Amino acid sequence: MIRTQIQLPDELYRAAKELAARKEWSLAEIVRRGLETILAHYPEPEQPQSEWKLPEPRPLGADAFFENPDWRYEINQSHGVISEPKSRYKSGKKKGS
Repeated sequence: MIRTQIQLPDELYRAAKELAARKEWSLAEIVRRGLETILAHYPEPEQPQSEWKLPEPRPLGADAFFENPDWRYEINQSHGVISEPKSRYKSGKKKGS
């Protein structure tokens, strides 16, 4: 048998001691029976048939905004952040990239 220490809230400890006294059991017997009851009601889960795998990424389609090199400009223009024409707007894209 293994000896261990546990911490219990005061109310739970008092209630367990009262039950032990009524049943003429030790506190250890109350804890053992409680654990046996819990383990009987919550058996080990069944092992999955196969290991879970990360799903493949979905294609976003031709209109995915990261495929558009001017997506920042278009978003800022639609929110009224910039009003200058696209030809004057610098996208921050380096030449030769």
